[in-house]
Amino acid sequence: MKSFDRVINRRGTGSAKWDGHAQMGIPAEALPLWVADMDFEILPQVTEAIKGRIAHEIYGYSLPPDSYYKSLQGWMQRRYNWDIEKEWVLTVPGVVPAINLALHAFTSPGDAVLIQPPVYPPFANAVLGNGRELIKNPLIRKGNRFTIDFQDFEAKIKENAIKLFILCSPHNPVGRVWTPEELKGMADICLKHNVLIVADEIHQDLAFPGVRHYPLPSVNAAYSDISIICTAPSKTFNLAGLQTSNIIVPNPKLREKFQAAARCWGVGKVNAIGLVACEAAYTHGDQWLDAAMAYIAANADFVRNFLANNLPQIRMTESQGLYLLWLDFNGLGLTFQELESFLLNKAHLWLNQGYTFGDEGKGFVRLNTACPRSLLVQAMEQLKAAIDGSFSCRQ
Repeated sequence: MKSFDRVINRRGTGSAKWDGHAQMGIPAEALPLWVADMDFEILPQVTEAIKGRIAHEIYGYSLPPDSYYKSLQGWMQRRYNWDIEKEWVLTVPGVVPAINLALHAFTSPGDAVLIQPPVYPPFANAVLGNGRELIKNPLIRKGNRFTIDFQDFEAKIKENAIKLFILCSPHNPVGRVWTPEELKGMADICLKHNVLIVADEIHQDLAFPGVRHYPLPSVNAAYSDISIICTAPSKTFNLAGLQTSNIIVPNPKLREKFQAAARCWGVGKVNAIGLVACEAAYTHGDQWLDAAMAYIAANADFVRNFLANNLPQIRMTESQGLYLLWLDFNGLGLTFQELESFLLNKAHLWLNQGYTFGDEGKGFVRLNTACPRSLLVQAMEQLKAAIDGSFSCRQ
């Protein structure tokens, strides 16, 4: 297995992360540690599977073979002790399209939909863009971690007649891997009030060593009746560009409605290369993923220690998983607009700005740590130099 320390030049490949500066108005010198993809070489068996498929030289419409479903079933059973049926699995090009499909299938214009900010920006975009009412149950910060306000959660559901709740599990960007008790608390309230749960579990495989993710229906089989579980190999194995997602819908009535929406919008199929890549990843990827997560956890430790020793005014949210760190820059005393400009033009860092995750994220930034350690060292040194040069006179 090749070292995750290897720096691979991604410039000139059409990478949104590394080649998107000009299109997005970002200074050319800004080091990109933003969008959620990895800078690691992917699992070798995935590359070989893709080469084998390409060698056929015909790339027509494709359907998942039985071996595809068996690879996904095996992965869910090995990693999460969750047995899924082939019939439950629907393939679509991505989790974000799946969330939009669910909104069309199960809600009507004007219906209220609940999210938990600060949270992945496409959640709010999907709700508002589809003419639904956006209701927020903000997460509560306790020390250096976030938790759920269950009293507010149920109150918002009752007061607004919530039809659908978009759950982020694990949570992007705060890095919480929800416990069975937390999942039960939310799901029981949804059962009580007849609220459908669309669970974005795209980061399910990215819990740190010693931390376990629980797919929502694995906590209680009763949750299968109200759940649509959105998964994909894209974050886990860096396959986002192949646009292949697996939406797991145990309830046949919900599955039928979701499939009808997918047919209506013409997004019920995925591409031929994505199918073979996904199957290879779920068949052969256990050892690679375990090694990747150990490296990513060590990257998080490096950032935590660097900030504590050199930049204590920046607080790192304690994460239980993901390769995305949620950093609190409010200690610098900048507005969120000033912070964005400072990071881009002084520190020369391209990070995800917290305000895009909701007002609750103002003053925070999201840092991608799925990269060789040397890039994180460079980023931290640039940040320290910029802060020392800009704020030393204020101290």
